Formats: sequence, structure tokens, C-alpha cells
Amino acid sequence: MAKIISLLNHKGGVGKTTSSINIGAGLAQLGKRTLLIDLDPQASLTISLGIPRQPVTIYEAFRGEAEPMPYAAKTNLDVITSRLELSGAETELLNEAGREYILAELLEPLRDDYEFIVIDCPPSLGLLTLNALTASDYVYIPMQTEFLALQGLAKIKQVIDKVRFRLNKTLEIGGVIATMYDSRKILNRDVLDMIKKYFGEKVFNTMIRDNVALAEAPSTRQDIFSYSPSSPGAEDYLNLCREMLERFEQPSAREISREQRV
Repeated sequence: MAKIISLLNHKGGVGKTTSSINIGAGLAQLGKRTLLIDLDPQASLTISLGIPRQPVTIYEAFRGEAEPMPYAAKTNLDVITSRLELSGAETELLNEAGREYILAELLEPLRDDYEFIVIDCPPSLGLLTLNALTASDYVYIPMQTEFLALQGLAKIKQVIDKVRFRLNKTLEIGGVIATMYDSRKILNRDVLDMIKKYFGEKVFNTMIRDNVALAEAPSTRQDIFSYSPSSPGAEDYLNLCREMLERFEQPSAREISREQRV
């Protein structure tokens, strides 16, 4: 059964969509059947991969007009696309009973088809993001190693804690991803230290270095492994995916607690 991971940060420009795409592509490259879900009305993930307009997107699925229809982007990697109309979903579903659980119900039939489902959340903390968190097993937080990226950390954690308490008791912060990192910059190193103090071992050892190829890849409608497989960006995201898989092989705190009670 697939592990469902949401990439969340309500601050824009931190590398959330870039991380979603390249984590998905990296897991696929490592032989893991992976589904990417573009839950952002801006459809940046869909556009970045050059996927043509699909007859069924996540918007139609949310409205109950059709079942989700994954698009085969490459070997081991499928995508459920988005479109601008998704921006109206929060208003349209305002009076829908159980509206926070819509995505979880849509994904349930797909979980046996994949090993990982990765959700690119919108840069907001509205209904779409609540749906993603309610459906997910883990949250990954991409964070640019700049001072302003630290603003709102408490808010992110507060939202995750509320979702865990009210909607999804098994939700965990699975990891924090330091992005756009340059070890030569004192500010980047200082911000990374602050992130580690706040999140501790949740911070991945692999940092995503500031790399022009990561910015260029979307303009060619490719992931980093297809665009520049020997670039530092490709190296970092592949190492990040390996580190993710290593973490999944270790028992979680919840599993250790359960074993201790037994």
C-alpha cells in the first residue's frame, strides 16, 4: 500500500513544486511506482512536466464528476494533473459534508497501485491543503535557507497539529528539506542551524544545493534527471530519495511506542 506524502509550505518560492517533481522522479528512477498529484490551482507541476490538458484533472475528481485519471509521465511515474478552475473548489465545496476527506476517499482505490503518492500542496492553508494533510501519512516541509523562510514555521506546525488532533491522528512530519543551499554563505549555514534546532532529526541530511539546472528544467518541461542527470540538482534529489527510503526502513516513533506497550 502506498505511503502518501504531502509537500507543504504556505510560503511561495521555497522549492516546493521543484521538490515534488524531483522526489517523484527520483523515486521512480529508483524503481518505485510513484504517483504525483498536482493540488495547486496554478498547475505549476503539470506545466513543468509539459503534460497536455487532460480530460479529467484533480478538479473534476474533487467535484465528483469522474474518477481520478493518472497520466503516464515516464516509467514508474504517473501524474494526476491540475488546472486553474481548481481555485474555485474551496468555494464550491463549502457546504459539502465531509469536505476535508474528499481527497482521502479519491486516493483510497489507488493506494495498492503505487508505492508512493506525492502531493504538491498549494501555497496556502485552505481546504485543498487540509484535504492533502487528511489524506497523508507524512508531511515534508521544503524550506529555503534564507531568513524570511523561517517566518511562519509556528503556523505550519500549528496547522499540522490541528489536523492530527481533529482529522488524521496518524499524520507525522516526515522530514524537512533544506533547499537553495549554498554552504559558502554564512546566512545559509546559520538558517540551517536554526531549522535543525527547531525540527531536530526531522531535517534531512541531504541539502538541495542552489543549482541553475533546477531552475532551467521546468522551461524544458522535464524533471532534473531527464534534463541534466549529472547536475548537482540531480545528485541531491537522488540522494534525498535514498535517504527517504532509508528512513522508511526504520521503525517510526509510533511503531516503537506500540511495541513497547506490547
